[in-house]
Amino acid sequence: MQEKIKALLEQARAEVAKTEGVEATFPPVVITVPKDKTHGNFATNAAIISSKAFGQAPAVLAGKMVGYCNANCGSDLSFEVAGPGFINVRLSSDAKSSAFMALFNSGERIGLSDIGKGKTVDVEYVSANPTGPLTVGHGRNAAVGDVISRLFAAVGYNVTKEYYFNDAGNQMNVLARSVRCRYRQLLGSDEQLEENGYQGEYIVDIAKDVLKDFGDSLKDTDELKTFKEYAVRATFAMIKDSLKKMRVNHDVYFNEHSLYDSGKIKETLELIAAKGLSYEKDGAVWYKASQFGAEKDRALVKSSGEPTYRLPDIAYHRDKFERGFDRIVDIFGADHIAQYPDVLSCLKALGYDVDKVTVAIYQFVTLLSNGEAVKMSTRKANYVTLDELMDDVGVDAVRYFFVMRRLGSHLEFDLALAKQQSKDNPVYYIQYAHSRISKIFRDAKVSVESLAQKEIKAELLSNPTEQELIKLLGTMKDTVEKAAELCEPNRLTDYLLKLAKTFHHYYDAEVKILVEDKDLRTARLALAYVVKNAIKCGLDILGISAPEKM
Repeated sequence: MQEKIKALLEQARAEVAKTEGVEATFPPVVITVPKDKTHGNFATNAAIISSKAFGQAPAVLAGKMVGYCNANCGSDLSFEVAGPGFINVRLSSDAKSSAFMALFNSGERIGLSDIGKGKTVDVEYVSANPTGPLTVGHGRNAAVGDVISRLFAAVGYNVTKEYYFNDAGNQMNVLARSVRCRYRQLLGSDEQLEENGYQGEYIVDIAKDVLKDFGDSLKDTDELKTFKEYAVRATFAMIKDSLKKMRVNHDVYFNEHSLYDSGKIKETLELIAAKGLSYEKDGAVWYKASQFGAEKDRALVKSSGEPTYRLPDIAYHRDKFERGFDRIVDIFGADHIAQYPDVLSCLKALGYDVDKVTVAIYQFVTLLSNGEAVKMSTRKANYVTLDELMDDVGVDAVRYFFVMRRLGSHLEFDLALAKQQSKDNPVYYIQYAHSRISKIFRDAKVSVESLAQKEIKAELLSNPTEQELIKLLGTMKDTVEKAAELCEPNRLTDYLLKLAKTFHHYYDAEVKILVEDKDLRTARLALAYVVKNAIKCGLDILGISAPEKM
């Protein structure tokens, strides 16, 4: 029904513009559900946000749009001007029943749409270099990126899930030297790890593999190639196993080193220079970032000849653009907040449409145990791995907790809460609503197939909470679309929690579903079925199980 209303309003605005000779690109029409029931079933500010282009008061434009809508909507709908230019929409009883039956017939696709059909999106996430197991910090990146990918798929996009990594450079040399040190220690050497060496037990395990395959033949070597190869292979295996356990997978693994091998780093640097965007100073190459709003210029190549982070990232994004994606989404931690604007400004100066790029920056995670923060340090190996967290609280809780807050909010992950089986634990509470409805159907001994064959009298669902549930169900598709468009997974978790709370309230305090009256019983079972489908659809998008029994 919302799609029908939206299309009608867009037609009305276009018709008024045509009649009055107004040529403009208008913002999209957004339909909302008013909190105040006296304001109708739906509302929009379309006239308010479009009035400037028409050069007239919002209420005047709203009146013209309402006139067109009422003349073309039939008997199912009625439109009216409200306040300074809002448009309220009311549904007839027949329209309400039709809208409910459309929700019923949509089944588990209730939250899905095809607004992205024919479009492509590349989502880059995790992108941890293979230096060790994934930690809690990597976990939020993985969950956020995977759910955003699922959101895009839910609205029809063709999604490419991408993992970008670097297995070269000084960081990897430190890793290789750490493995070599442990290997020599296994052979009786008293050599000590360098100050910034990797101390995790996994380093010893990798050293044992080297010892098993090579014996003591490498004890005096200064080369790092073998140690690095074993380290990369072992750490990437750990990373992929952890991601698989978390229900995360990628379509593309993009190695930064390939940008050097293909000549794209050199090509990018030359292109930047040809556009007059760089200069040499003190043996280094600098990007003129200050021309584009940065506080100072940024180094692209150090005086040592080693590229900084920005150069390969610019080259990498050029590669993404060349692959022809309609949208590009990067999931970064807060430590990238000062770097990505330079990359985007340079790409824009090179002629790329950076409006296609969305950078989703998430804040870091603090684990809380008994109300106190758990301190973590990666190189000192006193961190909590993602595997340990999943083993402790379960994959469902990990995925939900990592995406339930706005990305810009620091996330406090309460271990005790994540393990609770109570209404205080949001993921449990939502899953419980799904299993509770499943039990209702088992108790009723009614199949979905038999329910669909009965006459469902939606007009009997007149209880205020029933009406609230129907309103919520009608907004699910829009919620998913908005969550995908804005890359905000928390919109879906907020929605599901509200839906679950409303249903639990309905079931606990309001009414009996399995009443004697057959028509009312059928209508209420149908409502419960739609709620169950909405929860199942939402949990599927979140990559979380929807149990039939708990």
